[in-house]
Amino acid sequence: MVPDEEVGHLSALGARCRALRSDRQLTLQAVAERTGLSQSMISMVERGRASPSIGTIVAISSALGVRVGDLFDFDHGGQLDPVLRKEDQDSISTRDGVTRRNVVAAADQGLGVNFNEYQVGCASAEELLHHEGFECGVVLEGTVRVDVGEASYTLTEGDSINYHSAIPHRISNIGDTPARTVWVNLETYEAS
Repeated sequence: MVPDEEVGHLSALGARCRALRSDRQLTLQAVAERTGLSQSMISMVERGRASPSIGTIVAISSALGVRVGDLFDFDHGGQLDPVLRKEDQDSISTRDGVTRRNVVAAADQGLGVNFNEYQVGCASAEELLHHEGFECGVVLEGTVRVDVGEASYTLTEGDSINYHSAIPHRISNIGDTPARTVWVNLETYEAS
């Protein structure tokens, strides 16, 4: 059973996705084509009936032309302090064992730096997803497989990778311990 608090978060996330899609006059089909997700999955997210993966959230936000934090009700009091304390960093955890903490949010520069934790056997998404932008990452601990298009790369501590986000991709923990990474996302779309 899904806790009441999570149900509320899923409903709020879904309503925000639907409102942004409507504001942009996009159909479910258009968002599906931009993300690689099915129309059914997008509809379930919008109705608060699915607990989306981190990859799904990133893909939907990109398709809508917003940053991930815009899909949530994060409030930092309007401060533009260059220091973002750990306790003030936006964090999203999925039921399937992935946590994404936004350690640098410079949306006006199209930059996001995230500390990601993948529990054993977990992945950023169920399937390969794509979105606008460019990304690079480094593995701090553990072993991950990064699928980019038709290629798969196994990365261990200290290894890094970079690729265009428009190529379908997914990150999976294939090791026997939790994996920790730092990922940098450069957004190339115009924010609304």
